[in-house]
Amino acid sequence: MATIGTAFNIATGALDADQAALDVVANNTANVNTPGYTLETPTWEETDSTSIGGVNVGMGVQMTGAQSQRDRVLEQAMQQQTQTESASSARLGALNQIQALFSGATSTGTSSASGIGNDLSNFFNALSSLEGSPADVAVRQSVLSAATTLAQDFNGTSAELGSQQQSLDEQSTSVMGQANSLLADVAQLNQQIETTSPNQDAGSLEDQRQQDLTSLSQLIGIRMVSTENNGLTVTTLGGALLVSGGTAYQVTSGEDGGVTHFFDAEGKDITSDLTSGGGQLGGILTSRDQDIPQVENALDELAYAVGSEINHVNSLGSDLNGNAGAPIFSLPDGATVANPTGSAAQIAVVMTDPTQIAAAAAGAGSANNSNAVAMANLENTGIVNGVTPTVDFSDMVTSLGSLTSEVSSENTAQQGALTQLQDQIGSISGVNLNDEASQLSTMEQSYQAASKLFTVLDQVMVSALNLGVQTTYS
Repeated sequence: MATIGTAFNIATGALDADQAALDVVANNTANVNTPGYTLETPTWEETDSTSIGGVNVGMGVQMTGAQSQRDRVLEQAMQQQTQTESASSARLGALNQIQALFSGATSTGTSSASGIGNDLSNFFNALSSLEGSPADVAVRQSVLSAATTLAQDFNGTSAELGSQQQSLDEQSTSVMGQANSLLADVAQLNQQIETTSPNQDAGSLEDQRQQDLTSLSQLIGIRMVSTENNGLTVTTLGGALLVSGGTAYQVTSGEDGGVTHFFDAEGKDITSDLTSGGGQLGGILTSRDQDIPQVENALDELAYAVGSEINHVNSLGSDLNGNAGAPIFSLPDGATVANPTGSAAQIAVVMTDPTQIAAAAAGAGSANNSNAVAMANLENTGIVNGVTPTVDFSDMVTSLGSLTSEVSSENTAQQGALTQLQDQIGSISGVNLNDEASQLSTMEQSYQAASKLFTVLDQVMVSALNLGVQTTYS
């Protein structure tokens, strides 16, 4: 009877194991559309054998739990690629907005930047007209009017770039706030996982942590190191500690040089670390601190060169009253060729009397136009980085377009690589309903077989109890 009792125990264990496995399959099927869910498979283990009459007898099988199908290497590669793609995507968005200023394709109409090229041509054309009529006050006024339009468009473009930079600055603060919230979630999940599943897969808790880490990778650049008890330590790529065990180390912010900087838990400025680290924040900071300042500097160089050279040549001639030419433009105090900062934002036409334009050579009469010729010739002189003003502006716009195109191509390639990694992970960790249907069929057959064994054992028991009486079973 002991042997029959053992058989009943084996059959019972088989039914329990099959039912548990069916529950795993049902859970997989129910979560087929759950974001971040990782496929689980039953894990089986042979039950310890027992000795009956000196013979070791197997005691069947038991299901020891469900194992999530993860590939740590692929998951880490996907997070790194997510950081890279998010950075280029955020930077591309900012570059497209900058480029829109110079193409005039803005939501508010024609931008100031798109008119600078024409303004330069119109200004020098007005000076060329002055060559033919050096004493004509109306022509002189047209020169000042063209100069005013040029200066105002420089001012407007600088203001628009400053507005975009401010917008990016505000975005950076918002993104870091989201990242800090996710860091707190990761730390909390770390604590739960280390407490409940220190030596085994934590199932849905690990899914949640992985989902948070993926979301975090979209925001900032991070590096992860596995620790004891199934935990994770999270740092920036530069090594600033963000999460350790159940503790999150929040990143703080403060203003430095008129823009937001970020600091780790020890107060160290990690702005450059976050800029190069990737994620949305990396792309935003790259545009805020590199792309926009480069365009601003190019505009400053152009504005300073035009303003200072026109003022210099005008000072060499005589105006209608026989006086030395006064400045036409004002520029920032202390601005130089080497440091033209603020020239585009502050250039202005200070001359209000058109008779003060020095069209004549020094000491020549009002009919003389030689100095007007010299000013008009600046259009074709390499006064800005060795090239003419119009060529310099064109080169700046072309360089901006090339950079935007380059980042766009990088982002497209990165999206493709990210999609490929996601597909690879999906083939391992994703739920395939066809596979689950096959598993369901297998588990049902196994469950039915174990149930059948009960019927057989029941008939055996009846035969044993009714010894000598023929019995049948099916």
